[in-house]
Amino acid sequence: MYTVSIIGTGYVADFYMRSLQTFPEVKVLKAYDINQQRLKVFADYWKLRAAASMEELLNPTDAQERPMLILNLTNPHAHFTVSKSCLEAGYNVYSEKPLSIKMDDAFELHNIASEKGLYLASAPCSYLSQVAQTVWLAVREKLMGKPLLVYAELDDDFVSQAPYQKWISESGAPWPAEDEFKVGCTLEHAGYYLSWLMMIFGPIEKVIAASAEIIKDKLPNNQKTAPDYSTATLFFKCGLIARITCGIVAPHNHGLRIICEQGVIEVNESWNNAAVVKTRRRYVLHRKLINSLFTRKLKLSGPSHPMGPKKGNTKMNFALGPMELLSAIKEQRPPRTSADFALHLNEITLAIQNAGDNAGVQIMKTSCPEQPPMPWAHALKS
Repeated sequence: MYTVSIIGTGYVADFYMRSLQTFPEVKVLKAYDINQQRLKVFADYWKLRAAASMEELLNPTDAQERPMLILNLTNPHAHFTVSKSCLEAGYNVYSEKPLSIKMDDAFELHNIASEKGLYLASAPCSYLSQVAQTVWLAVREKLMGKPLLVYAELDDDFVSQAPYQKWISESGAPWPAEDEFKVGCTLEHAGYYLSWLMMIFGPIEKVIAASAEIIKDKLPNNQKTAPDYSTATLFFKCGLIARITCGIVAPHNHGLRIICEQGVIEVNESWNNAAVVKTRRRYVLHRKLINSLFTRKLKLSGPSHPMGPKKGNTKMNFALGPMELLSAIKEQRPPRTSADFALHLNEITLAIQNAGDNAGVQIMKTSCPEQPPMPWAHALKS
């Protein structure tokens, strides 16, 4: 039996709880939130024990109530302080994204975890999913030849005009509009494809980015909000070049295209663990260069992981990351969701977010290790 406890019971916590139910070997010991009313509703809905304080959760009188892993699902501005408290108390931590909104704080968390021999990881975990692992296998198999260029899009439409006041989680938490707009779509969303690309192509050495706030009145009383558009060109150590855009103004587009010597590997949705991966071959016809209208759908030869639960309005399994970390803890092996990976992802994301309208070259100080594919992602159906 694997054990976890949860700190933060807001909107995203329901996605984690519903996803954790796809892994019956995981038990949630306790939950805590500074909002006691919200905590009670959450705990009652999921039939969990509510901790009266952080102190109670981190320092239980019964040793059996010490979880193997703490899920830090607080709002982004609290990620650093909560994760630091958990690490200093001797707990392994899986944090919602970002690891920290300040890079110096992210380095501090990394150092504490390293000094104490603890596991530290952060969301998103969709790079462990069937769709991402299938893309990676297609690259490893060189189905379209050598990869040369990547276009990744993470546009979510004109969110400030959407009826987000009606977006309610399964147990009744409202979508945290203030946090989302103040933290920004780049910190919230860019990691979905950045993590895929880091997994497939390794560390990024250089970032050239720009960001801007296009919609100024997303919150009342002229509250300061983060950039709602960003674009970046990423220079990978392996030589690959990628362009990524992120925003909440342009029409919805979550497409990924890996342009290779002989064609393209493509997927149209990063937020669906079961999205279809396709290859599109390039050829010459009557002296014209053609990208085929016909595609080949790629499927793994066997089962992969539990898909996101049908109930709960998500097509992602948010428990893939925590489960990978728990397995690594039990097996005493390096996790695919490593602290180095989380730190590198955090640095790249902040480099894009904070670029502003003065685009310039930023050299990365961090790196990420190579990682093995998931054990079920080794063969495609013939």
